[in-house]
Amino acid sequence: MITRSQDWKNALADAVRDPAELLALLELPQQLLPAARAAAALFPLRVPRGFIARMGRGDANDPLLRQVLPLGEELAPIPGFTTDPVGDLDATALPGVLHKYRNRTLLVATGACAIHCRYCFRRHFPYGEATAAKQQWQAALDYIAADDTIEEVILSGGDPLLLDDARLESLVDGLERIHHVQRLRLHSRVPVVLPERIDDALLGWLRRSRLQPVVVIHANHPRELDDSVARALAPLRATGTTLLNQTVLLRGINDDTDILRQLSVRLHQIGVLPYYLHLLDRVAGAAHFDVPQPRAMALWETLRRQLPGYLVPRLAREQAGAPYKLQPSAISQPT
Repeated sequence: MITRSQDWKNALADAVRDPAELLALLELPQQLLPAARAAAALFPLRVPRGFIARMGRGDANDPLLRQVLPLGEELAPIPGFTTDPVGDLDATALPGVLHKYRNRTLLVATGACAIHCRYCFRRHFPYGEATAAKQQWQAALDYIAADDTIEEVILSGGDPLLLDDARLESLVDGLERIHHVQRLRLHSRVPVVLPERIDDALLGWLRRSRLQPVVVIHANHPRELDDSVARALAPLRATGTTLLNQTVLLRGINDDTDILRQLSVRLHQIGVLPYYLHLLDRVAGAAHFDVPQPRAMALWETLRRQLPGYLVPRLAREQAGAPYKLQPSAISQPT
């Protein structure tokens, strides 16, 4: 038995939200604090203590820390970096329902996340009025039921695994009653940053569902995948859930072939297949993470030479208005 039903909620409530506390825990100079507070005023800090425990003390360039530490660079407006870089608002069919691609639709199930990644493409998203849960799912379910081309429903956010299991199971029950829906996909950073969340209740409704479950986790660096993550994913995989990973290519964090190779190998060790290596979504506040496209393609080509094909994630960019994720040969250079 795993239980843990309260453990994850306690860990979430205890997440660090004050930049001063984060710097103190990691023994970093307080000179970083003014810029961190200024950036956090626009996009708040949030990071679970279990994730902080994987960071190196005294290292301001730690690759896990750099994903969550607010920096002054976020405050500078950069041409080409916008508040809606992937066209979510234009693809909104009704509040919280995004319909970009054929045969599948995405539900913004919640605006909450267990961790606030500084490169988040939805850091400016209007969650207050644009979540599918606002009307207790019914409007979203009616929309999906009326379109028999929809075979797959993707739960995103925010992070759908921050909803409690009663709410999630209620939503999934509604989806199961729509005969043309066959697959349920959850995109979640939670198994990596808050592995306590993988509890008996979650595993139970996943195991019972008639829908084919897919969980796409999000890890950017091999050091994120410690033993606590491996232990959480093992029972999740045992439910018959397909486990995939998506990574964002980030300057100074994982724009290195050795790191990307180690990440793919570690993912496979814990039962997860690499899925996407995303070029950065050009969201306002994240320009300092951007890796130029020619360098990204060179890294990916080297990775292809070093790994078997099933361990090489697809290099892709999401482009507003495109009918699918674009592959390297089809990606236009950003201006």
